Amino acid sequence: MWQTGGRQDLVVNGTRLEYQCWGPSPDQAMSLVLLHEGLGSVSLWRGFPEALAKATGCGVLAYSRAGYGQSDPATLPRPLDYMTREAVEVLPRVLDQIGVQQGVLLGHSDGASIAAIYAGTFQDRRIRGICLFAPHFFTEPGGLASIAEAKIAYESTDLKSRMARHHKDAENTFRGWNDAWLDPEFVHWNIEDVIGYIRVPVLAIQGEQDQYGSLRQLDALENGLYSPFDRVVLENCAHAPHLDQADATLDAVAEFVARLKRIEAARVDMHEYLHNNA
Repeated sequence: MWQTGGRQDLVVNGTRLEYQCWGPSPDQAMSLVLLHEGLGSVSLWRGFPEALAKATGCGVLAYSRAGYGQSDPATLPRPLDYMTREAVEVLPRVLDQIGVQQGVLLGHSDGASIAAIYAGTFQDRRIRGICLFAPHFFTEPGGLASIAEAKIAYESTDLKSRMARHHKDAENTFRGWNDAWLDPEFVHWNIEDVIGYIRVPVLAIQGEQDQYGSLRQLDALENGLYSPFDRVVLENCAHAPHLDQADATLDAVAEFVARLKRIEAARVDMHEYLHNNA
């Protein structure tokens, strides 16, 4: 399934999902799996995946969830636990199909929440760590206000036409995300309970000017984790660290991945030592 050089399709639970790969295949190197934001897609990662592959020596895969990019549309309205469903019902099958052997989940916004849910739900030995850009663990009034402002922008500006450059059904994309977050019941959404079950190292990056979430999100993560944690807060950065502060974000991820590789190498050396001295 790992093919570099252009977008491909895979089918999960009867739904066609677009994906693209950069760098070495899973049998040659660690794989970084990118999980996009609530209005993201493969193309909206822009140049980050290629730069990430070069900086880390890892293979990088990005896919568009149902309702995003060139993937099949989602069934609307989305259930309010749609991030949990994605983590439990779709992501495991994606990892299986692409053949991940050693991997890191790297998620942005909704994608970061999905990565955290996965790591806190499954003790998947293939996953060596997770990188979370601007994660959400609970709703905040300021974030919900920004999402309400996005609805006004979608209905009164050229936002829909700009989204159509990256999504084949911009209406499905926007309504699937915006309607769920603005549902009156969504104010109670909270996934903090998964944090304490995460058993792999975590890197979390957030901008000081993030319009969708405060640093309380990282505080909750830091206070609830029992695994190694790196926290990076970037100045002059809003909700998309990999775009607003690309170099600093890339450096932080590359350092984190290099550390995971050293841990893996030490684990292999210890295994060989024990085997040879048994």
